[in-house]
Amino acid sequence: MTALATENFREELLSRRYEPNVAPVNELLDVLQATKAGTAAPYVDPMHDVDECRIISLYSNIGTADPSGFITAGDDEAATRMLGIQWKLGLRPEFVMPWNVHPWHVPGEPNGKFTPDQISAGLKPLLKFLALVPRASVIVAHGTEANRLANLLLKTEVPMIWRRGLKTYKVRSLSGRAFAGTPARQEEYLAEMHTAYADAMARTGLAKAS
Repeated sequence: MTALATENFREELLSRRYEPNVAPVNELLDVLQATKAGTAAPYVDPMHDVDECRIISLYSNIGTADPSGFITAGDDEAATRMLGIQWKLGLRPEFVMPWNVHPWHVPGEPNGKFTPDQISAGLKPLLKFLALVPRASVIVAHGTEANRLANLLLKTEVPMIWRRGLKTYKVRSLSGRAFAGTPARQEEYLAEMHTAYADAMARTGLAKAS
């Protein structure tokens, strides 16, 4: 794909970020960005759907924001791994939605290891996000930071969490040191994620690919 084609595709996605199926979430991200001057809050791709979402992929976004301007699983390899899991399971994009532990990025600068305060700062945005996806009842938390935020979430006394019977699965990040190892070990990591998402689908009434 040429650079021009890539840029055109990016612009096309950005032009659709306020379509009804994702507008509430992306408008929330605009508000979050406005609260922190000099930051960007990557958007949710318009292939997702606030009304159909059952599963949230919570990413430990400690790297640099993706040039697309949208939330991703990490680098290109991480995105490919995540797509592979979803394809094997038949998990369609409208049934899952990504979210970042710390919604903000400074453009061009990588997020370093998050402090406890930075992780805690992601709790209110996560709760606001959850309120916009009323059918979501599962969070798959990728990486240490995501696992910590999931723990904070479960300790809150927000009735919404208990009404939904919110379930969290804690798995590895899809890239970086957490995914380092031999090919055989990496296959084990992917198998663990596959199992988590398969269980999440069963829990939310989604059929796996046959």
